[in-house]
Formats: sequence, C-alpha cells, structure tokens
Amino acid sequence: MKWLHFSAPGGAGSRYGWLEDGRVREVRGTPFGEHAPTGVLHRLEDVRIEVPLVPRTFYAAGLNYVRHIREYAGQSGTSLAIPQQADIGYRAVNALVAHEEAVVIPSDARQVEYEGELVVLIGKKARHLSEAEALDCVLGYTIGNDVSERLWQASDRTFWRAKNSDTFKPMGPWIETEFDLDAAETTVRVNGEVTTHFRTAEMLFGVRTFISRMSRYLTLHPGDVVWMGTDGKSPHLKAGDVVEVEISGLGTLRNHFVAEEAG
Repeated sequence: MKWLHFSAPGGAGSRYGWLEDGRVREVRGTPFGEHAPTGVLHRLEDVRIEVPLVPRTFYAAGLNYVRHIREYAGQSGTSLAIPQQADIGYRAVNALVAHEEAVVIPSDARQVEYEGELVVLIGKKARHLSEAEALDCVLGYTIGNDVSERLWQASDRTFWRAKNSDTFKPMGPWIETEFDLDAAETTVRVNGEVTTHFRTAEMLFGVRTFISRMSRYLTLHPGDVVWMGTDGKSPHLKAGDVVEVEISGLGTLRNHFVAEEAG
C-alpha cells in the first residue's frame, strides 16, 4: 500500500490517502492510528504532494556503505576507517522538503552534493528489540536525499549547516508498506543522466541491525524516521540541476536546485 500525504485545491489543510492506479483515495485518519476511506477520490495530478510526515525524531545512519566511505575519504584527504558497529546521528526537521520542491543552495556554499537514501518509517513504539523482532515496528519505507555541503561538513563539528540547512532534506514521494529490500536498487540521475547506481541492501549494517541497536538505548516512536545512508559519489551540484533518486519498488523522488536569492 502507498500512503500519500497531500493537499488538494480548495481543501482545508493536508490529509492522507491511498495511491491507487494514478488516483488518490482520501482517508480520514493517519497511517499511525485508526483510519478509514472517506469516499473522495482525487487525480494524482490534481493534488500537491507533501512531505510524507514531519518526524518526531529524525535519525540518520552514519557511514553505511563501503564504497561511499572510501570515495569520501579520498575526496576529503582524510583517513576514514570502516565502522565496526552501527552508529546513528540526527538531522533537523527544518531541512525537510517534499517531492518536486526546490533545494536552495546557500549563497556561500561551494560544494553541494546529493546522497540518495532509503528511509525507514517507524510505526509502533518499540524498545529492546532483537534483530529478529526489529522489523515488527516498521510501518514502511520512502526515499530521502541527504543533501550535503562537503566543505562545511569537513569544518563544522556538528554538521549543523552542512547537513541541516533549510531544504537540504527532500523526502518522499509517499510511504510504501510493501517493499522488498533485497531486490531493490538505488539509481540517482542528475539532469536525466545516471550518476550513481547501487544495490540498496548492500549496507554495512542493515535495517534490522540499526533498529535493534538503537532500541537498546532509545525508545522508538510512531513517526520516527531512520535514513540508512548512501553509496557512491556525487558530482558537485549547481543551480538549475534536477536530481532524481529512484529506488526500485518505492518510486522516484525528484527535486530541482536553485540559487539562494539575495536579501
């Protein structure tokens, strides 16, 4: 099932619906609680796609693909060891934007890159899960683009602007509850040209490992998200570029990049 968070012309605020054959079946309620169809249908092209949700807590896996670690180390001139355990960080909700919305490149940014990522959405409160139990708390999956300014990333201890500047976290377009991770492939295109391709499941530490380790110390809540990292290397992005992150079985997240307006 595909859950779409959307707003419609003339409607009062945003709502959820189920995506069915190019139409959106409006739902009363949310994916995280009681819900029922209202009987209202919309054409997909008539609605505005919103961010699937604003997470309660926005988690992000640390370095989680070997090729990305090696390429980033070579690019930055630093020595990065392959992580020996699943490490988690945080991102800021102010950075979230939806499918087809603009990513704004700050005027003093010099090296902006994409990171196409699988996003895991938590659907149930959970603590102290084994790896065998870990997926029991997962509602579904979506796509993220962890936009990063690499020069700031190298100089700012907390990544506060390198990873969390406004609009730096596109996410969407919808939540897919039925997803075969083992069969999935991630493809990123810039202006229609494939620039990154990898098997989505080839992580150092998989979804089960991350959720199990996190739940030993943290209570996971419905609406939390976990971004799972990326592989490969991105070209430097500029205003006018269009980036598409496609994960087979999930769909495509598309965003255009614009320059920050003076003022």
